[in-house]
Amino acid sequence: MRVGLFIPCYVDQFYPNAGIATLQLLEKLGVEVVYPANQTCCGQPMANSGYEHLTEGCNRLFVDQFGDFDYIVSPSGSCVLHVKDHLHLHDREAEATVVRSKVWEITAFLTDVLKVEKLPGRFPHKVGLHQSCHGQRGLKLASMSELVAPKFSKPLQLLNMVEGLELIPLKREDECCGFGGTFCVTEEAVSVKMGKDRVEDHLEHGAEYITGTDMSCLMHMEGILRRKNSNVKVMHIAEILNAGS
Repeated sequence: MRVGLFIPCYVDQFYPNAGIATLQLLEKLGVEVVYPANQTCCGQPMANSGYEHLTEGCNRLFVDQFGDFDYIVSPSGSCVLHVKDHLHLHDREAEATVVRSKVWEITAFLTDVLKVEKLPGRFPHKVGLHQSCHGQRGLKLASMSELVAPKFSKPLQLLNMVEGLELIPLKREDECCGFGGTFCVTEEAVSVKMGKDRVEDHLEHGAEYITGTDMSCLMHMEGILRRKNSNVKVMHIAEILNAGS
């Protein structure tokens, strides 16, 4: 299979190691990966701000860059969900529909497409897993505590394969961190309070690292950790799954 690697703007600019780890992990698992060099923003920030009607250029470029791949894989649940739900082209809707069906968040791709049962990595640390809202409620990467349904978590399933990793319990394991894209700008005080509560849950349970499927959420919590002068670090799940192998 040929996989197109879709790297969101903030990963490219601020957390390139998450993108590199995604590439390396897929290649270790025998996947042919191509990075389309002309890719740009998927349009999510504009859509979140109420300007989805201005994202046609982003949509058209995305289809041009990724249309020929068997799968499109990204280390970002929120960007993947945006593409799945909002990628439309009135004059090329058939192409856009195919592209929407081929885009996958990395942990879902590993569990549902590659059906990974073993990972060679080692990460001997206490880790707290943050289940981001887009991934959990939009992409169904994990079950939701408010529903009476079987419990599952694709990120947790993969973390349990990493040798030496100790996953810490949390009081509210699927609580929002408060980032919410432009929400953290328009509702700064509420966003910060939510982030502090989310971070405190991890700190109380002895986390050395906080991981998740969205660097945007982790970036929000990292800022709070830094202001607390905490030694706890954030790390994208792809980096942990790729560590020590």
